[in-house]
Amino acid sequence: MVLPDNFYSEVLERIPQFVGVAEPADHHISWINKPGLKLFNFEAREIKRGIKLNSLFANVPIELDSFRKNLKSGSPDAFTGTYEFVTRKQHTFFGLFKYETLSLNGQFLHLITITKLAGLTEQKNETEKENERFKVLFENSTVGILVADAGGTIVTLNRFAENQFGYSRGELIGNQVETLIPEDIRSKHVALRENFMHEPQHRPMGIGLYLNGRKKDGSTFPVEISLSYYNMNGQVFVIAFINDITIRKQAEETILRQKAAAEKYSAEVKRLNEALERRVQERTTVLRETLHQLEKSKVELEDALEKEKELSDLKSRFVSMASHEFRTPLSTILSSASLIERYQAEAENEKIPRHIHRIKENVKNLNDILEDFLSLGKLEEGLISPRIEALNIPEFISSIIHDINEVKKDHQTVIYQNKGKDYFPSDKHLLKNILINLLSNAVKFSGEEGRIEVSSEISDETLKLSVRDHGIGISEDDQQHLFDRFFRGKNALNIKGTGLGLHIVSKYLELLNGAIHVESHLNEGTEFTLVFQPLKDEL
Repeated sequence: MVLPDNFYSEVLERIPQFVGVAEPADHHISWINKPGLKLFNFEAREIKRGIKLNSLFANVPIELDSFRKNLKSGSPDAFTGTYEFVTRKQHTFFGLFKYETLSLNGQFLHLITITKLAGLTEQKNETEKENERFKVLFENSTVGILVADAGGTIVTLNRFAENQFGYSRGELIGNQVETLIPEDIRSKHVALRENFMHEPQHRPMGIGLYLNGRKKDGSTFPVEISLSYYNMNGQVFVIAFINDITIRKQAEETILRQKAAAEKYSAEVKRLNEALERRVQERTTVLRETLHQLEKSKVELEDALEKEKELSDLKSRFVSMASHEFRTPLSTILSSASLIERYQAEAENEKIPRHIHRIKENVKNLNDILEDFLSLGKLEEGLISPRIEALNIPEFISSIIHDINEVKKDHQTVIYQNKGKDYFPSDKHLLKNILINLLSNAVKFSGEEGRIEVSSEISDETLKLSVRDHGIGISEDDQQHLFDRFFRGKNALNIKGTGLGLHIVSKYLELLNGAIHVESHLNEGTEFTLVFQPLKDEL
């Protein structure tokens, strides 16, 4: 007999129980059969707007919301229970509620059935129908389903599980579930199963518990297991939902291999980058060193050119100065020598000593000029270094003053006094040149009856010297250039000198760790104050 096309829809419309389909997205009921509409006093047009599932219950079961949240498309799980329902006319009744998923033409639907509990016979018939429906869903599920008792004995399994493991149903029912576990971990699985039965709980898919299943031919394949349990007639049964994850594991292994290759490549790139950075650093260091050497050579060349320029300037000024300063003394010497020769012939011997004195004085002047240039040359070339010894300063200065008295003007006086200790470490030659230069200037720039005052003050840490005259003085403008080479004050241009003396004094002071201070006023005199620190390390 061939059934008409509308047979099943007619059957659903005539089933004396509520049958509805809920949308997976929001669980609103989008279709209800005619007995269901009548049961709840709904009108067909209300279905188009969608009816909330929760509105069917007098009290919404808390466990139903939890079940719906965890429900996934295609899940074989079902929710059943006896609850109190309320109609549109606020009449209540008790009914057997069932919520499950159904695959139809590749589309998953949520199927809802409510059976009004009016009597035992009606309830039995409905239960049988429900069991038949569940059997259809069980057998046509696209995931392996296996049911075992508390002792691990397989009670039943669906066709998908048979295909997964290569066994027929008869070969597995009555055997232990460890038959489907690889031999090397069977004993361990027994302990895990016993622990689960001690505290059974629902364990959904996707919690990271991966096992291997064993097929009839002995081969193994990776599986993911979801467990659930139920009580029936005082016995606990466990439902295992078995998903073959071979393709997923292969994909994961591929990803891991690719990750390992990427990490290896990354490490190699990092190594190459580090090597490149080291090479760049080395090249940069060499380049910096080269630039430093070039800069150093540039500075040295600039210094050499500056010194060459200064030397050329020094030579030019020396020639200019020498041609001027040497001309007069030499002319005087030549004139006096000629007169002496004439006076000998004319028997005017009383004039001879005066000319001899002039010759000596001019020869000394020429010698002083040469000494200044020789000292400057040695200083410029760095050929002079101090030789430190303990000097008796009062005796040392007194001997220098004695020498100055030989060349000072007839009525000039030199006064000296000392305070503090007698000895101080210094270089005898350099200190003598400093004092002779300052005293010679004091004599030169003071009047015929001028007074020159010299003082010294010695402590453990310093030597303080002072040379003061009451001569022509130095202007404030000239004091700024007093220690420059060849500098001469505006009021001293007509007085003999090279302009090198105080410059040489400043250089000697640097060698002796000394400093100089000048205080002067025009036509009132000048005072030079020198302060020396001991060169202890060079003794």
